[in-house]
Amino acid sequence: MTFWEHLDVLRGTIWRSVLVAFLLSLVAFAFKDILFDTILLAPKSKDFITYRALCHLGKLISMPGLCIDPSHFELININLAGQFVAHMNISLVAGLIMALPYILWELWRFIKPGLTEKERRASRGSVFVVFFLFVTGVLFSYFIVAPLMINFLGGYTVSDTVKNQIALTSYVSNITLLTLLMGLVFELPVLILLLTKLSILTPAMLKKYRKHTLVVILIAAGVITPSPDVFSQLIVFIPLYGLFELSVLLSSRMYRKKMKPAG
Repeated sequence: MTFWEHLDVLRGTIWRSVLVAFLLSLVAFAFKDILFDTILLAPKSKDFITYRALCHLGKLISMPGLCIDPSHFELININLAGQFVAHMNISLVAGLIMALPYILWELWRFIKPGLTEKERRASRGSVFVVFFLFVTGVLFSYFIVAPLMINFLGGYTVSDTVKNQIALTSYVSNITLLTLLMGLVFELPVLILLLTKLSILTPAMLKKYRKHTLVVILIAAGVITPSPDVFSQLIVFIPLYGLFELSVLLSSRMYRKKMKPAG
């Protein structure tokens, strides 16, 4: 195929992906109650599963501080079109997440003809792995990181005379951005594997900078969960560091395969 023929195929791939994401966004838009009351606003309720689990754990280990009530602030709308815009934005994000398996499959269809048979076998299941890691990151953010962030920032005050009334758009944008970012962070093993495959990274480099990475992840956990509670920061730190160690392990296996003599 010529360059322009490849470009035409890519254009079709992009248009089909956008169309599917748009149609699924319309579906999400139609189910407003589920989208907001059941999903997006659920972490603001003290009956949310994460708060109930933490409270149960707190009773078992005699730490009553783990019983969290995040309902100490109210959401308000201060813009005429604020609620409609929030509805549109969340519907688009939900449509994109639901369409992700199809989008990855379309990208795989576009890339596959240019791969050798060996490369196809090596990358078999990659679409599922990428999607699984992204969804795991999204769920980790929704059930762990977002509730901790909402509880701390929503209840933080500089003075008892200042009450928290959080704009709906602020709440929505923070939850959405955090969720998508965590989904991308959980793609770290895939990124490390790709960089190892391209000889940009080696397991020796990753192990050499392990201590530096540990400090960076500690800082990231502190930023993601600004609560001074060490337990909350550990909840975020442990999975992120586990991802790094998994990446080192996968990189080592990939490197050994590359260095293995042919035949």
